[in-house]
Amino acid sequence: MSTLSRPKHIGRNISRIRELRDMKQEALAQALGISQQMVSNIENSENIDETKLVEVAKALGVTTEAIKSFSEENMINFFNTFNDTVNNSHFASTNHNCTFNPLDKVIELYERLIQAEKEKVEYLENIIKGK
Repeated sequence: MSTLSRPKHIGRNISRIRELRDMKQEALAQALGISQQMVSNIENSENIDETKLVEVAKALGVTTEAIKSFSEENMINFFNTFNDTVNNSHFASTNHNCTFNPLDKVIELYERLIQAEKEKVEYLENIIKGK
């Protein structure tokens, strides 16, 4: 059994980063000044020349190194670390309780709706009386 790892597929990495950035191929193509078909060709290519990679990285808002070293496992680890950091920081201990009673707000809204309906009824009664 071979322990050799597969070579990095730069195009696939570009595709995944683009998807994670919620960007369509058309948007990336427009940012690069090329056609959508060219973006598709780039994403299907295992290797990309360095100048094109720099342009793509800039359009995606990442570094070329981020594209080259991208992996799903690294992303999962990053988000797990990020969540652990946020949960262990002062944000987790911050009290996010309401400073008002939500029921009071519901009652207030309900009373305003009733008042608006009363005004509509009064307006319509005046129109009918005027005829």
